[in-house]
Amino acid sequence: MSNSAFTFGKTILFWRCLLATIFTGTLLISPLSNQTAKAQLKQYCQLSPAAAQAKEDLRLAALKGNQDAKNRYQQLVKQHAQELQNCRDRTWPQIQAVWLRLYSCDIQPGAIEQVMDRIVNRGYNQVYLEVFYDGQVLLPAANNPTVWPSAIRTPGAENVDLMATAIQMGRQRGLKVYAWMFTKNFGYTYGLRPDRQDAIARNGKGQTSLEVTDNNSQVFVDPYNLQAKQDFYQMVEEVVRRQPDGVLFDYVRYPRQEGPDSVATRLSDLWLFSPATQAALLRRAQNNKGLELIRRFIARGYITAGDINELDQLHTDETEPMWQGRIPQPVETESRPSASQRQPLLQSQLWQLAVAHAMQGILDFVSLAAYPAQQQRIPAGVVFFPDGNQTIGQGYDSRLQPWDRFPNSLEWHPMSYATCGTASCIVQQVQRVLDAAQPGTKVIPALAGTWGSSMSNRPSLEVQMEALRQFAPQLPGVSHFAYSWLYPEHDKDRKFCRVTSQ
Repeated sequence: MSNSAFTFGKTILFWRCLLATIFTGTLLISPLSNQTAKAQLKQYCQLSPAAAQAKEDLRLAALKGNQDAKNRYQQLVKQHAQELQNCRDRTWPQIQAVWLRLYSCDIQPGAIEQVMDRIVNRGYNQVYLEVFYDGQVLLPAANNPTVWPSAIRTPGAENVDLMATAIQMGRQRGLKVYAWMFTKNFGYTYGLRPDRQDAIARNGKGQTSLEVTDNNSQVFVDPYNLQAKQDFYQMVEEVVRRQPDGVLFDYVRYPRQEGPDSVATRLSDLWLFSPATQAALLRRAQNNKGLELIRRFIARGYITAGDINELDQLHTDETEPMWQGRIPQPVETESRPSASQRQPLLQSQLWQLAVAHAMQGILDFVSLAAYPAQQQRIPAGVVFFPDGNQTIGQGYDSRLQPWDRFPNSLEWHPMSYATCGTASCIVQQVQRVLDAAQPGTKVIPALAGTWGSSMSNRPSLEVQMEALRQFAPQLPGVSHFAYSWLYPEHDKDRKFCRVTSQ
C-alpha cells in the first residue's frame, strides 16, 4: 500500500514512539478440603451478607428519592471503602482485582453503583474494565473518533460515557479502575472495512484469522501496518484521556489454532504474508545476498543450493548473506563449504529470522500502544498465556507470544488458567513466569473460577489463592476472571435486559 493511502495527522508523540519502537520446575500443592475452603472466605476482606444487604437496601431506597437513605448510603460507601483499604493493607494479596464487562443496561440509574458495590463486597480493590473488545469501544457514540463503533448504541444515550462513570464510581468505593483492551485482535467490524484490508494479518495459506478461529469474530492485524498502529494509538489516547488507574493490553499475540495447526513448523504457518510485514522483513537484510535469499524464502518457504550458487556468482563482492542477527562463522575462502553444505544452516537461520520477525512485531506494537499511558505515568500491563511462547519440537506455539521479552516497565498479568483438578498446575504456570521475570517485574496472575466451589476442573478461587500464597507470598496481587463468573445471573440480567435511555 502506498503512503498516500494512509491518513496522517497523528501527534508528535506517536511519531517519536513509532521511531523508538522500530526493530528495537514442578511444585505440587495438595488441594484444601471443602471445610478449609469455606473457612478461607472470611480471610479475603469480604463483607458479611448482612452488611452487603444493608447497603443494597439503602441504594434502592435512595433511587426512589429517599434523601435520608441517600445520605446514609453515601456514608456507608465511604465507610466500606476505608474498611476495604485497611483490610487489604494487612491481608495477602494487597491487590485483588476482578475483570468486568459493562453493557447497555448499565446506563440505567444505579446500575454501575450496584456492580461496584458487589465488587467491594467480595473484597476486591481493583477492577479491570473492558473498554475495547469484539470490535467495539466503550466510548460515547457522540464522542468516538475511532474507527470502531461504540459498545453502547442505545438511541438517546449517545452522550453516555460509561467508561468515565465506571472510573468515578469505582474510585468513590476505594477501587482502582484499569482499562482492559484487546490489542492485536481488532474485531470483526474492522475486518469489514474495505479500506483496512491490507492491515489484516495473513498466513501463507491465504487465510485470515476469521478462517482459523473457532468463533469467526476475531480479526488479528499486521503489527507492522502503519494504519493499524495509528488506529489503535488513537483509541488508546481516547481511553487515557479518561484517566484510568492503569491500562492492560490483552491479545498481544497471533491467533490461537487447534490440532496440528496449534504448532507452527513451516513458513506458511506464520502470519507474515501481509504487505507491511513482508516489507519490514526485507528491510532486515544487510546486503544483496541476504535480501535476495529472504525474498526467495518468503516466496517458496525454502531455499535451494542452486539459489546460493546463483547469488555467489551474482554478488562476488559479498562473502556471506547477511541480515539482522546473523553472525556467520569466519571461514577461509579456499575451504569454504559447498552450497549444498551451507543450504541446511541458511534455511534454518531464515526460519529463525521469520519467527523472530513475527515476535518482534508484537513487542513493537505493545510498546507503541503503552506509550500514551506511560507518558502520563499511568501504569500499563500485558495479559498473556504462560505457555504461549513455547517451542514444541522443531516448531513454536502458534500464538507466538513472546511474553518473556516484555519489559519489566510493564506489569505482567499471566492468565494462569490451567485445569488439572487441583491448584498444582496453576502454581506451575505462575512459577514459569516468575522464573523468567527480571527483578522488579510486577507479576499479578489472573485466575479463573468462583468462590466456594470448583468449576470446569478448576478448584475454587480460595483454594487457588491459598496455593499461590504458600508458593509465592511475594506476589503483590492476583486477579479473578470474571465478574460474570462470580455473579452469572446478575451478568445475564444486565446483558439481556430491555433498556431505554434515561
